[in-house]
Amino acid sequence: MKDTSHESNPPKPVAYDTQGRPLYLHPPTQETGRDTLVARTDSHVSSTESEHAGHNFDPRLRSQYANEPSIVHAKRDIEPEPFEISEEVRKKHEESKKKYPFLNLSEGEYVIVNIHRHPIGLLAPVAVTGFILILLLAILIAYPASGGPLGIAFSAIILPILCLMILVAIGGYITIWIYLQNQFFMTNESVIQEIQNGLFSRHEQTVSLGSIEDVSFIKHGVLESMFDFGMIRLSTEGDETTYRFSYVSHPKKQTAILNNAVEAFKNGRPVTEKVVQ
Repeated sequence: MKDTSHESNPPKPVAYDTQGRPLYLHPPTQETGRDTLVARTDSHVSSTESEHAGHNFDPRLRSQYANEPSIVHAKRDIEPEPFEISEEVRKKHEESKKKYPFLNLSEGEYVIVNIHRHPIGLLAPVAVTGFILILLLAILIAYPASGGPLGIAFSAIILPILCLMILVAIGGYITIWIYLQNQFFMTNESVIQEIQNGLFSRHEQTVSLGSIEDVSFIKHGVLESMFDFGMIRLSTEGDETTYRFSYVSHPKKQTAILNNAVEAFKNGRPVTEKVVQ
């Protein structure tokens, strides 16, 4: 006798996919003799697959198919093996850590170039500070000889003038110190700029050599051309951020060094002291 139970109670779909095809909780079967045929549905929702187009299930390989369909990021192990650093590089790293303890250097990173500001930038603060001090000293010397033109005893103005001279000297020293604290470093991996805006205002900018797209310099006016100083500009990829460092001595030479380092880094060559030569 033929079993017609499956015909009287056919399986009902539990849902439908986006194309209107039925999805079954238990796929229906059809018996033909000794073989059992399983009705197939082409939806990936009702079947478990190890992979399908547009997805990757390897946690070590990240592919952003939603917004980067043509980019596959490099494969990275969950616990990567430590890399070996030569004794020469380790020694240079330790020397840089001791010489520049305020820099955040990664393992194997060391300073190759330290670009200082041109001393001509000190001309204005030194001149103003010196002029005020000389003027106050001249008043202090000439006041008794003039017979006290202000009607104030000489002993009464000594202390205020001396205090004013001390304040002017401290102010000039702070201005010079702030100017000298602005430094520009190039390591074998990145460019680091230490910026001192005030006595208690300081921040650091670090850019990988691989992120630098363009390095250029600018010189304006007769003074900058005569004394060979100017501004270095670094443009980065992606967000197109521009970093500037002014009052740089020999900007053309420093720009050539930076360009050589960026080119070597992007082409997979080691960045060493040879880029300075």
